[in-house]
Amino acid sequence: MLAFSVACIVEGHGEVPAVPILIRRLVELVNPAVYANVQRPIRKPRGTLLREGGIEGAVELAVRGLPVPGSVLIIIDSDDSCPKELAPELLTRALRTAAGRRPVGVVLAKMEFESWFIAAAESIAGHSSLPPGLCAPADPESIRDAKGWLEKAMPPGRKYSETVDQPSLASKFDLKVARRAPSFDKMFREIERFCSLAIPV
Repeated sequence: MLAFSVACIVEGHGEVPAVPILIRRLVELVNPAVYANVQRPIRKPRGTLLREGGIEGAVELAVRGLPVPGSVLIIIDSDDSCPKELAPELLTRALRTAAGRRPVGVVLAKMEFESWFIAAAESIAGHSSLPPGLCAPADPESIRDAKGWLEKAMPPGRKYSETVDQPSLASKFDLKVARRAPSFDKMFREIERFCSLAIPV
């Protein structure tokens, strides 16, 4: 068996349980012969990460005790920032730390993590109180309030819960179809890269 470890840095409460589910599913799809040892994600608010020293401190924390081979993956929402501009900046800052000796990936979900679910909306239809006929919009990454989009599709009175619905939908959405969202395709390619670094155990 091949294996690698990954320490994740996320911004939301829902991503703490959802991201490990997502990574394990992606690894299984990319290379079933690889085992991903996913550490419990480190959660830091987006504003904290973007401040001077914020992402650097989070990365230093992530690499402490991280087994070899071990990678660091930073996943945050782009919100109104351009992922193609902000991601390289954050990666440069992360690589200036002790993680510079480890593989590091930065993925900005445009606009929100939930945009990836919307990109594969047909595959989550009927789950988490979503209607059976749910269809993905033409440009899922243009939706500013992805959480609100999902909530509006739910029955009246049903609220979208990050901590409940995010991990549930992360276990259901179609990973191949979601690659129509460029930011999720970036996530997919980062997992492919990490899998290529796995070693026999």
